[in-house]
Amino acid sequence: MYCIFCKNNDTEVIETRVSEDGTVIRRRRRCPKCDKRFTTYERLEELPILVIKREGKRERFDREKLRNGILKSCEKTTVTAGDIEKIVSEVEEELKTGESTEVESKVIGNLVAKKLKKVDKIAYIRFASVFRRFVDLEDFEKELKKL
Repeated sequence: MYCIFCKNNDTEVIETRVSEDGTVIRRRRRCPKCDKRFTTYERLEELPILVIKREGKRERFDREKLRNGILKSCEKTTVTAGDIEKIVSEVEEELKTGESTEVESKVIGNLVAKKLKKVDKIAYIRFASVFRRFVDLEDFEKELKKL
């Protein structure tokens, strides 16, 4: 690591600390040439998750967009903000540990629907009606019978 002050290529690590969650390493460094100190941080570089939309377009996975979609489904239900955050985190974690960095939107929708079904049936039906594009009353009836 080079010194940010004098550009010397040889710096010493004085102290190393790992963050509580283990995702960041903080290193305190000293330059032997100019004797100044500075801090560096090491983080794991994660590849972005790309969502393949129905029409084939690709966009970055957006945690906030997922949360907002679930929030709409959960309005006026007993689902708490904590429940929603847990679902979003679990889905994001499943996507990150998946086989590919590209995932179809229907896979994400199915993950959310499965989790909502366990938490609240009304929220599940609302989410499924948008995600599965229910067109008429028969679509609702079929889904309700499955429940």
